[in-house]
Amino acid sequence: MEWREDCERVDWEELSALYRVAPLGDKPARDLAVVYGNSRYVCFVYDEQGLIGAGRALADGLDCSYLCDIAVHPRAQGSGLGKAIVQRLVALSTGHRKIILYANPGKEGFYLKLGFLRMRTAMAIFGNRERALATGLVAED
Repeated sequence: MEWREDCERVDWEELSALYRVAPLGDKPARDLAVVYGNSRYVCFVYDEQGLIGAGRALADGLDCSYLCDIAVHPRAQGSGLGKAIVQRLVALSTGHRKIILYANPGKEGFYLKLGFLRMRTAMAIFGNRERALATGLVAED
């Protein structure tokens, strides 16, 4: 496997396809180029067949690093690649006072095993509030 930590040679259409099959939803290539380009840390993993994993972290250099968009191709799921991507982004984020992420419902156990703890005070405003409610990402109190 080849690991890359920059956006130099990324095929954004290939990354968009990875998001669809992972499945993390339909994210257009142009949007992924923007969000990865604005992320402090990025991670792309390739095998002989192409891109099989990716992730990124938004970070301010001192206080907070936010891990997001961890994607693993189905042919590599269960191999430990997702764990390795998270660990690489955590290592890159060393020195930040806190490293956070939010997990899709049902994936919390995976992140608990990697040392993350549940937050009791996390709040969010989603652009598509109804979808966030329907998928269990947020709850109305």
